[in-house]
Formats: sequence, C-alpha cells, structure tokens
Amino acid sequence: MPPDPNGPPPPQERARTIVDLARLAGVSPSTVSRALADKSVVKASTVARIKALADEHGFRLNQMAIRLRSRKSGVIGVVVPLGHERRQHLSDPFFMTMLAHFADALTENGYDIMISRVIPEAEDWLDRIVDSGMLDGVLILGHSNQMAAIERVARRFAPLVVWGSAGAAQAHCCVGTDNRGGGRLAGRHLIATGARRIAFFGDVSAPELKDRFDGLSEALAEAGRDAPMLCQTHLAIDVMDREIAGHLDEQGRGIDAVFAGSDVIAMSTLRALADRGTPAPESIQVIGFDDLPLAAQAVPRITTVRQDFQTGAQAMVERLFQKMAGEPAASLKLEPRLIVRDSTRPIPVN
Repeated sequence: MPPDPNGPPPPQERARTIVDLARLAGVSPSTVSRALADKSVVKASTVARIKALADEHGFRLNQMAIRLRSRKSGVIGVVVPLGHERRQHLSDPFFMTMLAHFADALTENGYDIMISRVIPEAEDWLDRIVDSGMLDGVLILGHSNQMAAIERVARRFAPLVVWGSAGAAQAHCCVGTDNRGGGRLAGRHLIATGARRIAFFGDVSAPELKDRFDGLSEALAEAGRDAPMLCQTHLAIDVMDREIAGHLDEQGRGIDAVFAGSDVIAMSTLRALADRGTPAPESIQVIGFDDLPLAAQAVPRITTVRQDFQTGAQAMVERLFQKMAGEPAASLKLEPRLIVRDSTRPIPVN
C-alpha cells in the first residue's frame, strides 16, 4: 500500500555515523568532525546546525577512535609509589588532599585521571606504566625510595613531574616544599617556647621526612641544644598508633616536645597523650607538618608547618602540560609557613 500523502511523515532513520550525519547536514564528514570538535575553521552557523542535528539523533563522537588517530589517550596517570611504606593507603589524608587538587586541575583541562598505588616489586615498575600507551603524561606523588627508577625513566619519557625535592643534576622535574626549611621552622619554634628535649616521630626512610628531621637537627645545633631523639614512626595507620604509644611509654618522661613528621602522626600523638591523661601542650608540646584540614579541627588544634598543596598541585599540572608540549619545565621549591595553634605553648615574653 502506498504511503498516505496526508499522513505523518515517515520516521527518519537515526544517524549512526559521521557519514550519516554529514548526509543529513549536506556537508562533508570532515566538516562534521571539525564542527563537533569545535574547530574554528567551520562557520558558527554551520557548527550550530550540525550540533542541533547531532543532539536530535543522540549522536556522539567516538572518543576512542579520535584518540587512536591523534595518538593521544586524554588520560593523565597519577602514581603513588610506596616502596618505603607498603602498608600505607590512598585514604591517607595527605594523598586524598593532593588527589583532589590534581583532579580539579586536570579535569578542568579536559583530561581523565588514572590513579595507581604501586608497591614496587621490580625495577621496571615505572617503565611498564609509561610504556602502556594508556597515558599522555604522569604525575608521581612522592619519590618514596624510588629515586633511581624515577630518574632513569625521566631521561627517556619527558612528560613526567614529581611531588618532592629536586636534587643537583637531576633529570626529572619536581615541585615540592622546602622540607628541610620546614624542619628548621618547627625546631626554632619549639626552642622559642622553651622546649629542651625534642623528639622526632616519623619514618626517615622517606626522603621528605628525612629532610624534615635534618632541618630540626640543624635548628637544635644552631641553638647549642642536644640532637633530637629519633623515634621511628611509620605512616601506615595500622602500626602508627602502636608505635607512638610505645615511644611515649618508653621515652615520654624525658621528652617535652614532639615534632611529628606529618599532621596525621601529630594527631595520633595528641590522642595518645590524652589517653594517658597528659594532654598537649601542658605535658608535651606537639607540632606537625602539612597543615591538612584536620589540623585545624583537632583538639587541641595543631601547630604545624604548612605546605601549599593547591599551589603545588597546580604548578605540577602546568609543568606537565609544558613537557607534553615539548617545552622545558623547571623544578619549583615552595616555601613552608609556620602555623601556630594550640598544641604548642606561647613563646615566653622576656
């Protein structure tokens, strides 16, 4: 039976390919591709018409095909190597803070993120990541004890930026806080409050914490004080509390101040002191490092050394984009800042 000329128009077949959409729009497939990718070579009126047709047909570009043709994945890897502390998790507030800033900066620039928590079991762990073909660039959150592997890969894979301290004649680009300078700030503050016997709670196998301990040692040496007591404290939550409790039980009577290698260690120390009925700062002063949001929410609020995470994360992303574009990018050292709160005593007025 022939169609009724006065009836409704026959349903239009859905456009499933760029060729289908081009036929409906009366343009070439390449014009459709450029219009949907917002290329400026296509007139605005044509772009609007093609996008309206695409919406009508529920048409979306095949992003995977585009990425294959351009040899770009649209994905940035954020890698957390844990060679020095295999029990640490991404739920650590430091990692979560940095990952949030990375996500904001990368997604605003149209990139997806692939997060990898890596326990380095072989020397080629980073080679396998950068050679996977899945990533346009890599951000590494801390050196851990993997400086040699990172340096080796960075000499052949340019789009790689690390959160950490830069060394002399180093190939890879770093953005990080002056940890040694932050340790000196903490030490000088504790000395100014009258502390005489200072302990460091932290894991000095991590380069950043080793620098913080060294900065504390320098401050005490400058003041003619005894070297700090090193109380090895891991960053993994499941062992941290037990280790801190042991340090306080063994050394507590001889300590009047603790420089904690991180705010998380500082908060666990405050809780352990409160459990013993010897709260800070009356019994033992406590100062942390990072200035995570929890530092201002703890009781007492934690005196700490601030790292500017937002500025640092943004600087890492900017440098990664420079390197992805084939441009050089210099390392950046961020200045730490002392934030005085309630977990240390006021500085005496002479």
